[in-house]
Amino acid sequence: MKAVLFDRFGGTDVLHEADIEVPQPGPGQIRVRVRAAGLNALDGKIRSGAMQAAFPTPLPAVPGAELAGVVDALGEGVRDVQVGDEVLGWSDTGSYAEYALATTVAPKPAGLDWQHAVALPVAGETAERVLDLLGVTAGETVLMHGAAGAVGTLAVQLATARGARVIATAGPANQDYLTSLGATATLYGEGLVERVRALAPYGVDAVFDLAGKGALEDSIALRGGTERIVTIADFRAHQLGVTFSSGGQERSAARLAELAQDAATGKLVTTVTAYPLTEAATAQQVSDAGHGRGKLALTVG
Repeated sequence: MKAVLFDRFGGTDVLHEADIEVPQPGPGQIRVRVRAAGLNALDGKIRSGAMQAAFPTPLPAVPGAELAGVVDALGEGVRDVQVGDEVLGWSDTGSYAEYALATTVAPKPAGLDWQHAVALPVAGETAERVLDLLGVTAGETVLMHGAAGAVGTLAVQLATARGARVIATAGPANQDYLTSLGATATLYGEGLVERVRALAPYGVDAVFDLAGKGALEDSIALRGGTERIVTIADFRAHQLGVTFSSGGQERSAARLAELAQDAATGKLVTTVTAYPLTEAATAQQVSDAGHGRGKLALTVG
């Protein structure tokens, strides 16, 4: 099968196409004919070698943690899906490929296309995990740093659905976008503390940092301490006494199915920029730059 992989760590130039063996599903696994692969910031960090201590990666490696596609084969003991089913979920093997293995998947609604389906597994799990960690409830004000990406797009909407008010930061080009999702948008950077205090004179109840670019000090100033601040992107968190959340272990096929249904009916908005699999390096360059809007995906086949 065709796949994109890397056999040494480095920049996006280490990504290249290759013909590799089609994976065979083990007990409890399915094989999926991939139609779309999700691209996440972590993909580039693993490719660069920066995450070797936390995520040891044997080479060669096929990137990609999420997929949408058609069930192609069943491993022993699989009863809840059938060959030919259209699904979305998390990949057990890299998803930048024509075929990948998976264990946790949900049905893809007919009204949801492949690219928008693959925007949900990682971003949905991450957004809900952090909102739960923060204990966000109705009537509260949540500050989200760097909220225009894939996780932020869903987090803004999910927090708003809980009845919270969201103040979300982004660059000038994404102010209207965040407003359209239901947030009160403001610029990041110098003067942020003053801008947020003007928007929330009674303070913010929780902070979700998706940016990882020096926003924690401002967050601590706004909260008056480190309580109810969570980052998924700033590795200085522990030095500052802030909670760093990296997850992915609480994967719920049932919850993913609900999110997929909401996306199919338009209740949940997803924004996707798609590249063909052959342009995976270009897509990772965009991801590495860190200023994109919504989700990046790769179309396969």
